[in-house]
Amino acid sequence: MLTDPIADALSTIKNAELKGKATCTLTPASKMLGNLLKVMQKETYIGEFEFIDDGKSGKYQVTLVGRINDCKVIKPNYSVDSEGFEKYEKRYLPAVGLGVLLLTTPMGVMTQEDARKRKTGGKLLAYVY
Repeated sequence: MLTDPIADALSTIKNAELKGKATCTLTPASKMLGNLLKVMQKETYIGEFEFIDDGKSGKYQVTLVGRINDCKVIKPNYSVDSEGFEKYEKRYLPAVGLGVLLLTTPMGVMTQEDARKRKTGGKLLAYVY
């Protein structure tokens, strides 16, 4: 039974990276997952991805570039303000400047650095490094 599609998708990406695969398929597709993949692509953790409509909920075909060491969902989704990222960076990221926290804000899904620049907070979704 599927309880957390974002966690399953990140687990699939991580396992495919560890196996050395060039692509992976993520099902079911959602807007949140698509936005998360856009941010990961912008940060160059993954390559191109495309939505494939299979008549059900759809799926994403993701090209991997071999840059991900770890990526996981942060549970529970902690609320964080624009000045509270340091605590979570220390907890989830291995070193300063290595990796990103992904969060959802009123302005969409973004990294902690983008949220700092825009002076906005949100809810933590995941981390990638």
